[in-house]
Amino acid sequence: MHVEKNVCDGLIGTLLNIKGKTKDGLKCRQDLVDMDIREQLHPIPKGSRTYLPPACHTMSTKEKKSFCHCLQNVKVPQGYSSNIKNLVSMNDLKLVVLKSHDCHVLMQQLLLVAIQGILPDKVRVAITRLCFLFNAICSKVIDPARLDELENEAAIVLCQMKMYFPPSFFNIMVHLIVHLVREIRLYGPVFLHWMYPIERYMKVLKGFTKNQHRPEASIVERYVAKECIEFFSQYIEAKSVGVPETCHVRTPRGKGTQGYNVVTMTR
Repeated sequence: MHVEKNVCDGLIGTLLNIKGKTKDGLKCRQDLVDMDIREQLHPIPKGSRTYLPPACHTMSTKEKKSFCHCLQNVKVPQGYSSNIKNLVSMNDLKLVVLKSHDCHVLMQQLLLVAIQGILPDKVRVAITRLCFLFNAICSKVIDPARLDELENEAAIVLCQMKMYFPPSFFNIMVHLIVHLVREIRLYGPVFLHWMYPIERYMKVLKGFTKNQHRPEASIVERYVAKECIEFFSQYIEAKSVGVPETCHVRTPRGKGTQGYNVVTMTR
């Protein structure tokens, strides 16, 4: 979960050139000079300023607007993800306040749609293969015979990304992608041991904290109250406090449905 979020943050920050999150800057270009590679990307001093030539992954202002406009108009089913529209800042042309699950949805479903027709073909294919890799790794059903194929795919995708993205993009979190398939071979599918349930329950426990001076006692007191309410709710029919009602229309309990022919069979 955290590997996926860090890769998504670095990838989107580099594509949109978000200040503080991009992996392509002056220091990165100076590293290219020290390593004597990619001469076309070396910084060019012009008086008191330094010009950075655009790379193959650099988006123009028009492409950034197209990318953000695509994500801003995305409509997904209820409960699929958070409201993606709230994550897009059209004024600054960047994505803000990305949570772990937002990065999960972006990497597996939305990012490969948003970059269609924007980046060069080779860069777009490399990013798309990375998204497909995360989608295959996070599947609930994985064929053990495909694990070797997925492991080789992870290495090939990282090699492709290194051809187009700067060396500073490949930190330790990006290299951990190679070991994800081995974790599946040892522990089973990813959804059985990722951190989403724990992170969500930690949010519930942090919400119990009302006394900042004694946070542990505050959590224990409200946890016991929650357990008591849940115990009594099994014997007393009452509406749950704080739980919103569903917007889906359900069949009333105890009432039949028209059009059904009920046949009672004898012994």
